[in-house]
Amino acid sequence: MKLIKRMKSSVVGLLFAVPMAWADDAVYLTEAEARAAGPDFGIQGEYVGDVRADGRRDLAHGLQVVALGEGRFKFVVHRGGLPGAGWDGEPPQRVDAALEDGKLGFGFGESLEARLDDGGFVVERAGRRAGVLKRIERQSPTLGKEPPAGAVVLFDGTSAEGFERGRLSEDHLLLAGATSRERFGDHSIHLEFLTPFKPNARGQGRGNSGLYVQGRYETQILDSFGLEGKMDEAGGIYSVAAPKLNMCLPPLSWQTYDVHFAAARFDEDGNKTANARMTVYLNGVKVHDDVELPHATTASPLREGPEDGPVFLQDHGNPVRFRNIWVIPGKAAGE
Repeated sequence: MKLIKRMKSSVVGLLFAVPMAWADDAVYLTEAEARAAGPDFGIQGEYVGDVRADGRRDLAHGLQVVALGEGRFKFVVHRGGLPGAGWDGEPPQRVDAALEDGKLGFGFGESLEARLDDGGFVVERAGRRAGVLKRIERQSPTLGKEPPAGAVVLFDGTSAEGFERGRLSEDHLLLAGATSRERFGDHSIHLEFLTPFKPNARGQGRGNSGLYVQGRYETQILDSFGLEGKMDEAGGIYSVAAPKLNMCLPPLSWQTYDVHFAAARFDEDGNKTANARMTVYLNGVKVHDDVELPHATTASPLREGPEDGPVFLQDHGNPVRFRNIWVIPGKAAGE
């Protein structure tokens, strides 16, 4: 399923802005704060367009620009389009570059040069225009999805009472480190999350949390925008399987998990007779299809057993925010 695309306004004023020095521990929770700190956040994001890649044919390209702090960026170029929206599946090209005198550019493909211009990146070959990659903002098609009849609403922004250690932010979002009071066997869950903008952080230090289904099996939450899509990145089932593709959106974007889970089965003596299974959609795209879970995640608060388990939102020291969390009991993996 393709993500909904919404065109962004042009990148006005970025070309001549001077990057500020990002503090090593800089953390931003709103777009206004991130934009006020310097141009990096405004440049970071996704771009798409047709490029005359070999001098004869126009081919769709998707570009992900990851801010690395202090005017530095990683450019990830996908042939065919963005992940989940046309990408041909071939390994993307990754290029590092930095702002110089308020200008930004990088080379890729067959002698192609891209430079930041009003509205996106202009692509040229030997000084002649080969295409334009325009900025877009994608949204998950399940963002804001309403709970159906019979769903158990764990969090709707009015109260954190559905969770043990549940805490609200000033803008009525749920903070990490919460465990649902209600427990579940087979079920489906919808959850929306937002990772902070931490331009100088890297890897597991960048927007780290986790959705633990039944308190046992972690689907990773991380600012993995533009990364390779590994097991310990967003969409991964931690210590079990990497996602089919990296569907993580840029930080400060609201993102969605929709998970269908079938609990492990045990006999009367407490011996496991069948492993748990899980199907996972990240931002509306299936990244795991009925995957078998041979064991609980190492850091899980609840060991495997026949008992039902809670929804656990891991606090890993990062200010990740949650909203619109609901569960449909009885829905099995793959449904």
